[in-house]
Amino acid sequence: MSEAGYAVVDLETTGIHPGRRERILEIGVVHVCPNGEITGRWETLVNPQRDLGPQRIHGITGADVLGAPRFEQVSGELVDLLAGRVLVAHNLRFDAGFLLAEFARCGVNPPISHELGLCTMRLARRYLVGAGRSLADCCAAFGISIGNAHRAIDDATASAQLLAGYLALDPQSPVWSRARARASSLAWPVVQHPRATWVARGNGSRQEVHFLSRLVERMPDSGVPELHSAYLAVLDHALVDRHVSATEADALVRVAEELNIGRIAARELHAHYVRELAKAAWADGVITDEERDDLLAVAAMLGMTDHDVDAILEAARTSASNPAESAVTPFQLQPGDLVVFTGEMRRSRIEWETVAAAAGLRPHSAVTKKVKLVVAADPDSQSGKARKARDYSIPVVTEVAFGRMLGSLSRLPA
Repeated sequence: MSEAGYAVVDLETTGIHPGRRERILEIGVVHVCPNGEITGRWETLVNPQRDLGPQRIHGITGADVLGAPRFEQVSGELVDLLAGRVLVAHNLRFDAGFLLAEFARCGVNPPISHELGLCTMRLARRYLVGAGRSLADCCAAFGISIGNAHRAIDDATASAQLLAGYLALDPQSPVWSRARARASSLAWPVVQHPRATWVARGNGSRQEVHFLSRLVERMPDSGVPELHSAYLAVLDHALVDRHVSATEADALVRVAEELNIGRIAARELHAHYVRELAKAAWADGVITDEERDDLLAVAAMLGMTDHDVDAILEAARTSASNPAESAVTPFQLQPGDLVVFTGEMRRSRIEWETVAAAAGLRPHSAVTKKVKLVVAADPDSQSGKARKARDYSIPVVTEVAFGRMLGSLSRLPA
């Protein structure tokens, strides 16, 4: 086998310990030929099927990874990109550890280790004496610009340019030829897992398309109240936090298709839902600015206009809210309700559990059918708790939305 050159890799992950349930979120691979020229770039998000860890660092959201492949679905193409090449990374021990852990979950044992590749961070000791060890510090020594830090393909590209800088400084070093010769002799396994298309960041989210437009345009049906109520119940759960997440949008589309509810019927149900909110708002004879803003926000999420809301408010002005006439009972927290927290939130889980308990709620460690609400770092979280909540039709909301709900809970009559 000829010496193909180098495969420079960078990963974004849910944490720093591959042996402790942490997973790969994003992969960037850059091919570099023996003289340092970049010849190809590949990237993909990876659905870790768990919470995403420190999102404030890597910037990847649950919506991004919903349409992304799982690691086993990209493992075959990844092997093709790495086989025969020297594996290179900035802090190779970290990236090699995660790759080995992910391949092991797939039953694949590739020849990957930090001893078999090259680490641009360790090479800095030889070629950048006195410089810092971070990728940014090493790149600064060569005047290399990093695009979006903590995006795998940008960091991999910067590492590839850094490698090219080392090659230019010392082109005759036996380090390079030995590494390429060793890489060309390694035997890589054949991966049998089905392959899926790689999904780059920015292409994994489907939230740009309003869920209503994804419904089939059907003629209005004759109306089956219990089926419409089922759709309205899903809608109410989705709007608990006044945000329709990508996961919730998918659920609404799926339920509408299962119940044969088309776009026209869905619009009518959305208008009905807003009318119910308007009736409840008028119950005390006054529409506050806060109530109107809330109605406008809900209407916008449902594809309605401000004019639609004004018309509904005017029509509902003389009608008091009657729960018996409502197709769905609005979601509301009550003292004693069980609440579960999941993911790495801005406030610690212990702090949120303390706040929840002070408000009369009961923090719980596991999701059961008795749990009323799950609070997640990301409403599209793929954590086990969030997935179980969706199985049980339990709303999943952000910590910001939960904070607002605590305010409503404090205003309940004693």
